Amino acid sequence: MTEEFKIAGRLISRNHAPLVIAEMSGNHNQSLERALAIVEAAAKAGAHALKIQTYTADTMTLDLNEGEFMIADPKSLWQGKSLYKLYQEAYTPWEWHQPIFQHCRKLGMIGFSTPFDETAIDFLESLDVPCYKIASFENTDIPLIRRAASTGKPLIISTGMATMEEMDESVAAARSAGCRDLVLLKCTSTYPATPEHTNIATIAHLRDRYACEAGLSDHTMGIGVAVASVALGASVIEKHFTLARADGGVDSAFSMEPAELRALVTETERAWQALGQVHYGPTEKERDSLVFRRSLYVVKDVKAGEVFSRDNVRAIRPGHGLPPKWMDKVMGQRARADIKLGTPMAWDLLDEPGMANERK
Repeated sequence: MTEEFKIAGRLISRNHAPLVIAEMSGNHNQSLERALAIVEAAAKAGAHALKIQTYTADTMTLDLNEGEFMIADPKSLWQGKSLYKLYQEAYTPWEWHQPIFQHCRKLGMIGFSTPFDETAIDFLESLDVPCYKIASFENTDIPLIRRAASTGKPLIISTGMATMEEMDESVAAARSAGCRDLVLLKCTSTYPATPEHTNIATIAHLRDRYACEAGLSDHTMGIGVAVASVALGASVIEKHFTLARADGGVDSAFSMEPAELRALVTETERAWQALGQVHYGPTEKERDSLVFRRSLYVVKDVKAGEVFSRDNVRAIRPGHGLPPKWMDKVMGQRARADIKLGTPMAWDLLDEPGMANERK
């Protein structure tokens, strides 16, 4: 089992900027031309990978327009549709997969997919995808996880809705079936999700409990949650992506547009760069700024033997004099010689024997 590994040459690690995945889902609106345009827009925005989904309506559910096969939740974006009709509208035709993946490779992106049953994995294996994603709603489908893991390719699993016991089972199934390279994504399976229900503090717990890389599958609006996740160790970030929300589509309402995706890539990399390590004292870049600290200066002409007081010594910028912490030691001492206004205070300006040892 390894924590650091590569997907198609890209390092997945907290020691590397996060892998940003643009999720196309059904935002192609059943147009291959639009799907390829989404690939181009994602690449132009700087995404490192693009993910699609591999299923058909028949591999997902039954063609029934009644009872539990209807989406009844009034808060759902898809309320009133049957599951079958939703998946018919959202699915990516299998004959599109190869041209989509080829376009990804041409533009320097990793192209891969979420399979929803074992026939999808068999198909994706024929296209030699570099990794697999298990969706939140399938993270308790142990046979599916075992089949994906048995390919020996990296496996990304969204944890939406899963209890800790269910994740224990899913991870154990993946590991026992041969998965060495695993990423668990914190996910809130509502569309869209709200920040207050996202609980990204779980990312560090996932990483530590399962000794694997961890990240975020994010359904919130904007980039704030994703950027914050980097500080908690997210090495993979996935967001739904579309050309324009106004174009409509099954996932468009909670998908990012190109300018937002560009900001996500830029700001998550900045967040990662800012993590650094525990450090105190000036960095190399700060050393030149030390001169702008306050220090003790003679602020009036002083004659030999004159007493130093707050009238003729102050803490001002720049920082060439004694640190301000020595003000009380200097007060009441006498000048060894005449001193000009603007002279940085130093121990050898004091007439008191032994004062030069104070700095020790």
